[in-house]
Amino acid sequence: MTNGRAFALTALAMLAFAGNSILCRLALKTTPIDAASLTSIRLVAGAMALWAIVRLRGSAIGGGWCSALSLLAYAGMFSFAYLHLSAATGALLLFAAVQATMVGAGLRRGERMNPTQWLGFIVAMAGLVVLLLPGLSAPSPLGAVLMAGAGVAWGVYSLRGRGAADPLGETAGNFIRSAPLTLLVLPFFPLVRLPVDGVIYAVLSGALTSGCGYAIWYAALRGLSATGAATVQLSVPVIVAAAGVLLLGEPLSPRMLFAAAAILGGIALVLRKH
Repeated sequence: MTNGRAFALTALAMLAFAGNSILCRLALKTTPIDAASLTSIRLVAGAMALWAIVRLRGSAIGGGWCSALSLLAYAGMFSFAYLHLSAATGALLLFAAVQATMVGAGLRRGERMNPTQWLGFIVAMAGLVVLLLPGLSAPSPLGAVLMAGAGVAWGVYSLRGRGAADPLGETAGNFIRSAPLTLLVLPFFPLVRLPVDGVIYAVLSGALTSGCGYAIWYAALRGLSATGAATVQLSVPVIVAAAGVLLLGEPLSPRMLFAAAAILGGIALVLRKH
């Protein structure tokens, strides 16, 4: 894969991740939809959309149960964790767990970062803390455990996708396997609520920013190392913050500019040899 193609796919995937974060938070914070229903609708909508795309292409459905279970664990724990955490605290815990999982796996596989790349990684993580600092609060133990688990599950899911020969078919298979499992556990949650606006957010998240976004991510992973793939995801909070400024009229503060420069500059240092 050429560097230009890897960059374009990675950028599209990060935009999808940011959109997914916004849609899930809108669903959970502004509508009465419950976390179990949100997770189920996301995965079912993603499975249906990807199945249709794969069939139109005439390609095969791939994937595997280990990746499907990782996807299910991530989506479920992510949704339930945000019932107990602020947006900023949840994001910090999630990305810290993702970094630990993917960077640790890369180091075990023999990937090595030079001092400049380690500096970039540290600067990017520090920028993330600065960006999220105003919204940070002491996490509830349950929320912290759930979000850390979601980060580990997402790290595993990403690592398993690095060798995908057909990213779209692999992602479709993972969603199709995971979707029925969510429906099986849904009856065990008595507070099922399906408001129209919450369902719309969940469907958009599942079909577009999750399903299609994760397929793009699997394609991008073929051009990234494990450490590079972990670090580049730190750009997602920057994109979300920029969307708040551009779309919601939120103020652009010097702190935000400094944090964004630190995160993006750090990512550039880590990726410059990948």
